[in-house]
Amino acid sequence: MRASRLIRMALLIQSNPGLTAGALARELEISERTVIRDAQALREAGVPVRSERGRVGGYFVAAGYRTRLTTLRPSEAETLFLSGLPSALRDLGLSDAAETARLKLTATLLPSVRQAAESSVRRFHLDAPAWFREPATPALLPELARAVWADRIVELSYARPARDGAPSGAVTRVVEPYGLVLKAGTWYAVTRVPGEREDQGGGWRTYRVDRITALGPAPGAEEPFVRDPAFELAAHWEVRSAAFARALLRTTVTIRLTDRGLRRLPAVVDGAAVAEALALASAPDPAGLVTLDLPVESHDVAFDQLAGLGADAEVLTPACLRARFRRRATALAALYQADLQEAEAVEAEDQR
Repeated sequence: MRASRLIRMALLIQSNPGLTAGALARELEISERTVIRDAQALREAGVPVRSERGRVGGYFVAAGYRTRLTTLRPSEAETLFLSGLPSALRDLGLSDAAETARLKLTATLLPSVRQAAESSVRRFHLDAPAWFREPATPALLPELARAVWADRIVELSYARPARDGAPSGAVTRVVEPYGLVLKAGTWYAVTRVPGEREDQGGGWRTYRVDRITALGPAPGAEEPFVRDPAFELAAHWEVRSAAFARALLRTTVTIRLTDRGLRRLPAVVDGAAVAEALALASAPDPAGLVTLDLPVESHDVAFDQLAGLGADAEVLTPACLRARFRRRATALAALYQADLQEAEAVEAEDQR
């Protein structure tokens, strides 16, 4: 445990010169007193760590010093070699660079560790896109990725879909591209509009990359933008995507479910909606049926989703959606009525 912590501490100081004892303590989840003891242990082990006092002080390693990756354990190397998505690297135009980096890293490893790392690649493959979708790389993704790497302000045109009665259309904005996210086979760009106030959402905007129709340098923006040092892409995405998913659930329908329908419900509707509905669901009635209020995106979406549950789900309200299911049931009965009459006739003939 301590050996692993010492390695992490050495790497942190090497990659972030000037980290204070307090910063290291927070990152490593230890006390500042332990940081001081660990720094001394690193020096005794031959790592040239030094501390400097003052306003710009902190911990440093001697200029030119680099830790050696030959100390990687097999399990660490296996994990490291699984840290990327081949399809994502290809989409971003980084396949060649990633392969070169992998070869360089492989060359630094001890033979035993190298074998473990290569073994993991043969055993595990990460495939991000969803089933039944032909993955397509957005044409502007590599260019957008270069802008993200360079912190370059860009001007983009975006094909906005129709929503809430508002017509579709194109918008053009100047944005700071902070990051790219691959979600279920779809690429999203997380951006910020320069100068927009916090009461306007902090300027944060998320765009589907396949809907970006044009991309280029922003007029007059020759210098890279200054990134917010507190911004963390993973944390930002987790919060914003959860809020987005919840915002889509704009209405509620009341349904009655059999036990089978209750078990199948998570397979046909949004998981967050199911969790919320089940938390407030009624107790089963004498027939074993459960009534609950289900948040949904729209009546159209609810109809398509709940139709998959068949007779295991009964819509109680709204009346318009219940009437829609009644019409569907009538149409299905009429469609199969001839088959039913023929089957009844055959059965009657057999009984004679």
